[in-house]
Amino acid sequence: MPLPASKSQLSPDPGGRSAGAMTMQRFSVPFEYPVYFGRGLLSDPGNLLLLQAICRREPERRHRFVVAIDQDVAAAHPRLPAAFERYARRHRAALELAAPPRLVPGGEACKNDPEQLFALQGWLQHCHVDRHSCLVIVGGGALLDMAGFAAATTHRGVRVVRMPTTVLAQNDSGVGVKTAINAFGAKNFLGAFAPPFAVLNDYDFIASLPRRDRIAGIAEAVKVAAIRDRAFFDWLDANAEALAAGDDEAMQWMIRRCAELHLNHIGQGGDPFEFGSARPLDFGHWAAHKLEALSGYALRHGEAVAIGLALDCRYAVLAGLLREAAQLSLHRLLQRLGFALWHPALDWRDGERRQLLAGLDEFREHLGGELTITLLQRLGQGVEVHAIDADRMNAAIDWLRDRSDDHVAA
Repeated sequence: MPLPASKSQLSPDPGGRSAGAMTMQRFSVPFEYPVYFGRGLLSDPGNLLLLQAICRREPERRHRFVVAIDQDVAAAHPRLPAAFERYARRHRAALELAAPPRLVPGGEACKNDPEQLFALQGWLQHCHVDRHSCLVIVGGGALLDMAGFAAATTHRGVRVVRMPTTVLAQNDSGVGVKTAINAFGAKNFLGAFAPPFAVLNDYDFIASLPRRDRIAGIAEAVKVAAIRDRAFFDWLDANAEALAAGDDEAMQWMIRRCAELHLNHIGQGGDPFEFGSARPLDFGHWAAHKLEALSGYALRHGEAVAIGLALDCRYAVLAGLLREAAQLSLHRLLQRLGFALWHPALDWRDGERRQLLAGLDEFREHLGGELTITLLQRLGQGVEVHAIDADRMNAAIDWLRDRSDDHVAA
């Protein structure tokens, strides 16, 4: 009896025999998640955004959820854990809080300690969290990264609702699709692409931030404006003093526009899970990641990004890619926003070579392909290069040092 026909593609063999077979598998999976902007998501009993975020896909059933809160956020908002319990009771027909909210160490330290990851995974197992349950994460970008990775690797993916509490997380990392922890001396070495189920940006968290943390997150707005949106850059320039002072209306608009630009790139840039080597949204980040590590994470991520932006823009001038007037405009904007654009780690050396330059090799390894660095060609437009001249980069570092005066980062 003849064998049934197969869709396998047979590789011809010169000897007339089959050398092998191959079946091509191809499918696509659409991703979508809402990003909400508002105030009083928990303090206002009538605010339904959290309910909508958790129940949006199956509104007819009761949903189990758990909450992980950055312990520093809980210290600043001591009523927050009880607010979740009260919210769950109010909406008990649709929501079941499976355990009291868990307080978790935040900041970069939580990404450097694998025991924090294991402890959170063990808690999720203890709470019998399944793939249709939700983990609500309340905190800054570091906790969103670590707890998001814990959720992504529990049952191969537990739903995550993010509640970012910092400027940086609300306008950038909290609306993206990445999770990670630091390992083996490398930033974000272990991680997964795991889009959130929903994101809830509550401006009330921003109003209570210390000035340093509030300003740090604005660096990502300068970054995305510089490479994507000249009109937004001009708005930042016109409103720099208001943003530095924490003006509520200016901060809200900046966060929303910055988040929209990041979302547009992820959804329409053609490479949401970064299979290629280009990382336009990592403008300024090769140096920033290395500076964070060299400083022992004393530098906030946004502070390191601001230095990275200033450094790469000066390099672009020296390479003939960018007019000096544009570079000076960006440099002055960062200073007016309150950023120090020099840190002693920029000058630390192994022999004759600055330690910072090792960040180029680490960045290439993180990309998984050839070195691709986004530089500025003009305000509002980036350009990709695949090689960095060490002498020019050293000259750019020297330029920052010579103009640092007393503006030294912590």
